[in-house]
Amino acid sequence: MKDSRRGRVVVGALLAAALVLITVDHRSGDTPVLGPIRSFAAATFGTAEQATASVIEPVGRFVRALAGASSAQQRIAQLSAENAKLRKELIAQRLDKRRAAELDGMLGLAGRGGYQVVPAQVIARRSAPGFEDAVEIDAGSRDGVRKEMTVLNEDGLIGRVVQVTSGTATVVLLSDPASSAGARLEGGNELGVVSGLGEGGNRGRFIKFRLLDSTAPLTVGSRIVSFGSVQGVPYVAGVPVGTIERVEATPGELTRTAYARTFADLTALDVVGVVVRGPSRDPRDSVLPAAPAKPAKPDQPTGQARPNEQDGRSTPNEQARPSTPNEQTGPASPNELTGPASPNERTGPAAPNDRTGPSGPNERARQDEQPDERA
Repeated sequence: MKDSRRGRVVVGALLAAALVLITVDHRSGDTPVLGPIRSFAAATFGTAEQATASVIEPVGRFVRALAGASSAQQRIAQLSAENAKLRKELIAQRLDKRRAAELDGMLGLAGRGGYQVVPAQVIARRSAPGFEDAVEIDAGSRDGVRKEMTVLNEDGLIGRVVQVTSGTATVVLLSDPASSAGARLEGGNELGVVSGLGEGGNRGRFIKFRLLDSTAPLTVGSRIVSFGSVQGVPYVAGVPVGTIERVEATPGELTRTAYARTFADLTALDVVGVVVRGPSRDPRDSVLPAAPAKPAKPDQPTGQARPNEQDGRSTPNEQARPSTPNEQTGPASPNELTGPASPNERTGPAAPNDRTGPSGPNERARQDEQPDERA
């Protein structure tokens, strides 16, 4: 009891002293009596507070980091997921934009050729029995797709359908070694056959073209279109196929061989169209893209006259030049010089048929004038 009473007395005295000091400090302000004491106390306790804070603050940050580690990890995971989602959306938007452009181009080609098509997308690259270069598309029998239908894209011919399910179909590409199609040269009726080269065709970028008429002209740069099959099965007519880049010399053979680069990139396919109904008439060359313009020869600009043709001036070959000996003015050749008449031409008795007798005065006058003419 005594110890408790003494402690209460001490605590009360300290509280009373503190209240007195607070009251006096509040009323006195910056008086000379308490000012130095306040400054000393502030300097002493401020230094101790800074030292304590410099020691305790790192510990406090570490403790707070440990306490918030789990929430920080969750936040990081959330932000990473949001970034991945935004990245996928951006890629999807770009892909949709490109696919929309390919779809517009494919529908434009179908419209020019009069083909009725079912749009589809390539979903896998696979092989079919008997074929090594084929793809799978996301359109099937429920969309009207049947076997042996032509497949094209915005650039040209792709291949034909060989297998069909309700929701998918398998398309063998034109680059497959077992694939072939009738073809025709642009601007004429020369027929041939295009066939795939497989891996030997620069991974599907080149095909072989055999022209049936060995005497027909076949040059680099000539373009090929599909000739078409009976009732458009399996190939419709007029679809762009490719451009000839190399012609082989085949002397003595009945056909001519060339290698063409396909208009469609058969190694990078996405949006395609299956022709479910062909055109009512052959579109011929109307579906082909515009031919590249041939550059004008630099030495003969179009619409400009050559320098030698301007102002009517003659060319250097047409300018005055020394005449040849036969053209120079001078004495006539011996055959042209007047000399003694030949025996047959010498003056003699006139033939019976000659009505004119010996030369008269007028004829002698003309003979006298001949020397002046030779001069």
